[in-house]
Amino acid sequence: MQPPKYPCGRFSRRQLLADFGMGFTGLALGAMLGQEQRATASPLIEAVSERQPHFAPKAKSVIWYFMLGGTSHLESFDPKPEVNKHAGKTIDASPHKSAVLDSPFYRKNVRDFAGTPRALMGTLYPMQVGFRKRGASGIEVSDWWRHVGDRIDDIAVVRSMWTTDNDHAAQLQFHTGRHIFDGFYPSIGSWVHYGLGSLNDNLPQFVVMGGGPGDCCGGVGAYDGSYLGPEHTGVPLSLDPANPLAFGTPGANVRVDERRQQLDLLQELNGLAGAEYPDDAALRARIKSYELAFRMQMSVPELVRLSDETQATQDLYGLNEQPTQSVGRMSLAARRLVERGVRFVQIFDDGWDAHSKLKENHSTRIKAVDKPIAGLLADLKQRGMLEETLVVFATEFGRTPGAESSDGRDHHPYGFSVWMAGGGLKGGVVHGATDEIGFHAVEHRHYVTDIHATVLHQLGLEAHRLEIPGHKRLELDFGAPIREIIA
Repeated sequence: MQPPKYPCGRFSRRQLLADFGMGFTGLALGAMLGQEQRATASPLIEAVSERQPHFAPKAKSVIWYFMLGGTSHLESFDPKPEVNKHAGKTIDASPHKSAVLDSPFYRKNVRDFAGTPRALMGTLYPMQVGFRKRGASGIEVSDWWRHVGDRIDDIAVVRSMWTTDNDHAAQLQFHTGRHIFDGFYPSIGSWVHYGLGSLNDNLPQFVVMGGGPGDCCGGVGAYDGSYLGPEHTGVPLSLDPANPLAFGTPGANVRVDERRQQLDLLQELNGLAGAEYPDDAALRARIKSYELAFRMQMSVPELVRLSDETQATQDLYGLNEQPTQSVGRMSLAARRLVERGVRFVQIFDDGWDAHSKLKENHSTRIKAVDKPIAGLLADLKQRGMLEETLVVFATEFGRTPGAESSDGRDHHPYGFSVWMAGGGLKGGVVHGATDEIGFHAVEHRHYVTDIHATVLHQLGLEAHRLEIPGHKRLELDFGAPIREIIA
């Protein structure tokens, strides 16, 4: 057995400085340190570190809403009056039997190994809310989405999404393009972070709010950098001004000038080590990281101080109403983040898994997110930011046209809706369609990575040019931009 290199608790100066330096900034400093390290790590990484778009971008930043649990497309952005007309009938007894059960999509994806249709639903379950045409575009939206419905002329609705995971690991699949059994792959936010340069070195470039999926459903994989490296992983952000980043504050009893002096001392000590090891790229990167950490510690608390906004702006997001306060605060913080140059902001909202009591569940969840999301769209537009900010509203799958537990809907990956706004996309348009009862995506079908490809395209990135040697990707991983909704 080899003795330890530094016995009796002794460490080299380099190791001491490294360990001392990494404790106070957590993931955010790791991301910034990664930016510095890439420039000297290898010719491949050096080329990527230039961070130039592949072509002229339409958008600079992305705000990505994700509803955890599965939002019903029928009660949201793809109303289906046929389920009301034939409510109480089985699909087999309805006029839509052949369109659903005999379709190639059903035979390929839904039948069990014996070739017998699986009982994914019982009788057709009527929509639990009314709907009407909204805006000049006349797009049909459910009455629960009153505020977002008022913004429908700024929105492109894609009604023909599909995925393959029928359980909540579809949350991971939507963000990485891969089934959870395939392992963990880079998330869409990580690809954006990897492909583009920083717009503001004082802030993390990929921020996550609202938690994210649980361990059962991919966990941090929904915002993980995977083989791109941990520096491309999303940085969780709290809206507590006293401690917005984990390990990112200098401490309640440390004055700004004291923190400045601490970092100056670290710079001096690291400078001495740098002189001793002039060819150590990682050490050079570490020396630069402390100044970045100080700037971040000064910038982030101000960013989440939402009381700086006017009362009218706070009201627009619903900050002073209990049901909308949480998502409203995250939405307003997202605007402040992209306003200051953050590339990708991910907002999660949980609780949409309505196997029973769908009316109670969805009316409550939609009330919590409808006004804040609409407020964000209105605020971005009035500030002239919507054209350069791409807003995405997504969920892991839809919900079945038939009933489960008499008053709910089951998971449904075969056809559901996503919408996008701003960032050079058309507004007031619908693309794709499901069948008459909302079972299958039947027109202009799109796997989830087509959303990824559309986001990357609007940011000026070509997904195929982001390949990493040694990491083979399937063609499905890249997706294709949805050109019909691009302005």
